[in-house]
This record gives sequence, structure tokens and C-alpha cells, in this order.
Amino acid sequence: MVLHAADAVWQPSPQPGVQRRLLDRWGGERARATSLVRYAPGARFNTHVHDGGEEILVLEGVFSDETGDHPAGTYLRNPPGSSHAPFSQPGCLLYVKLRHFAADDTAAVRIDTRSAAWQADAVPGLWFLPLHSHGGTDTLLLRAGPNCWFDMHSHPGGEELLVVEGVLYDDLGCYPRHTWTRSPRWSRHAPHTMAEGAVSLVKRGHLAPPTRPAAAKDA
Repeated sequence: MVLHAADAVWQPSPQPGVQRRLLDRWGGERARATSLVRYAPGARFNTHVHDGGEEILVLEGVFSDETGDHPAGTYLRNPPGSSHAPFSQPGCLLYVKLRHFAADDTAAVRIDTRSAAWQADAVPGLWFLPLHSHGGTDTLLLRAGPNCWFDMHSHPGGEELLVVEGVLYDDLGCYPRHTWTRSPRWSRHAPHTMAEGAVSLVKRGHLAPPTRPAAAKDA
């Protein structure tokens, strides 16, 4: 599945000044959902509880709540049972996943990815920043410099990817900034960048148990 930023349809949320671009959704208004969420300047929510947890990457602007101001580049995890009253004075754009937490995933996470220490990958020109790992699911940022070629690889437990900056390519297409993709388990590709480079938010291992498919029978 690929959703390009240029094809985005913004929909009003129940809260004035807040719009959503739905990427994936299971259920009604209280759904397990993945969205881009846009706050107009001054928009705010009343205090609410995260019954199934909330994961956020701040893409633009400043997102705020009782814990402080969270500028672009901040990664947040609010575990099930936590609550807050978020707002944005200048406006902001967020990537949000709701109700995706495992029952025993109870850690609150705050990471400023602008100042965190990135790690060099074995692939030249590629760096990664681990954000969260739990129960076989890993979330990280990948930074690929200009003209960087990844090795061909498979996704045993599936992969979701949001292009945060730049443009990413693979054998299936071109993915500019804020494009969201979901690859099923055991899919394969070899992404690469061109002159722009790219930063991507990646989540792996959460779409299905990583059970190796049965070998095909001879005809």
C-alpha cells in the first residue's frame, strides 16, 4: 500500500482546528488508526486518556502538552492509561498511531531526534536512530545520504515507512516527503536515494508473526 502526500485528503476531526489525513484505520471514531494530524495555530484538545496508547512523531511546528513543548523531530510514546491535554500555539503537523500498543508496553518515551546520537549502518551513507523496541516490533529513523543504495532485504514481519524528508526510491516507485507505505510480511525491495537523500520513519515486525512461509511444492 502506498499513499502519496500529493494525494492527501484532509478531513476535519471532531475537534475544531484539527484535521486528519487517515492512512490506516480499523474501527469507528475510537479506532486503531494511523494518521497525519494537522493542528491550526492555537488548536487544542481537552484532557483525554489514551486507552490503547499513542505514538507521535512531530513533523512540523511545535506540539505541546503538560510535559512541555515538543518541536519538529520529537518522538513521543504515551502508553495505555496515560492522559494529557495537547495543544499547539504556532500549529504543527504530526504522524500519529493510536491503539497499537501491546498490553505490557507501558514505557513513556521522549526523544529529541535532532540531538540524539545516530549510528552508522554497514551500508555506506546510511545511518539509523533506534526509537523503540518491544515484542519483536522495532521503530527507528533511517537517514540515507545522496545516492545511497540499500541491500536487497525482506520484511519477515512487514514494514511501515513514512518519508520524513527528501525522496526515497525502490524498484516499485518514487516516494517523496510525507509518503506513507506499508509492505506485507516477506515482501522484498532494495531502496535507494538520489541527490536529495532521505530520512524515513520505519516500523518493522508488527504486521504479522514472523513465521517463514512454507516452501512451494514442485509441479
